Amino acid sequence: MSEVVELITEDNHELSGYVARPAGEVRGALVVVQEIFGVNEHIRSVTDGYAREGYLSIAPAMFDRYERNVELGYDAAGWKHAKELASQINLDFAMADVQAAIDWLESETSNAIGVVGFCFGGTVAWLSACRLPSVRAAVGYYGAAVPKFLDEKPQCPVMLHYGQLDEHIPLSIVNTIEAKHPTIPLFTYEGAGHAFNRDVDPTAYHSVAAHEARQRTLRFFQQHLAF
Repeated sequence: MSEVVELITEDNHELSGYVARPAGEVRGALVVVQEIFGVNEHIRSVTDGYAREGYLSIAPAMFDRYERNVELGYDAAGWKHAKELASQINLDFAMADVQAAIDWLESETSNAIGVVGFCFGGTVAWLSACRLPSVRAAVGYYGAAVPKFLDEKPQCPVMLHYGQLDEHIPLSIVNTIEAKHPTIPLFTYEGAGHAFNRDVDPTAYHSVAAHEARQRTLRFFQQHLAF
């Protein structure tokens, strides 16, 4: 079951959140953080998928501070608009938006809360693990800006996923992350490029990498968000 709720941040910003509820028992709660294309069909599908696994899941509309109801495709026009919006992002505000989603989850369930994010959201997942005390586990997919924040220390378990053929994030950068934080489980996927989990985009999707990363992510959340 899905619905859209309104969230309020500590600085009184209002943003929407797409919520997917499990049909049965709740095993944990997740904040799903979008790519730069908004809470579009793909992100809603990802959120629904985690709900089917037993997680009360919410995808906050991280671009509502700049433009409401952003839902972009992956064509040239979508990329252009996405980059324009991404250039406005303030990561401190992004943390406030994630915290608002956490606050909503805490009002709904006593289960432990994790964060999973993709691309822009992968960086937000890393920062959430470092900066937000309520986060019990975080998973970042191909977070390009994570290397900018390697001096920050996660306060909860973190897992990271990268494609070996990512044209935006070369393996040399991934190796830097691994060298700085050698105890963090970090996986790279042969033959996979950027956004390999994006199953609605045939130019990016890599089914084997997406499946392996998802199974690892589910096991990770099962371990750290167990009810």
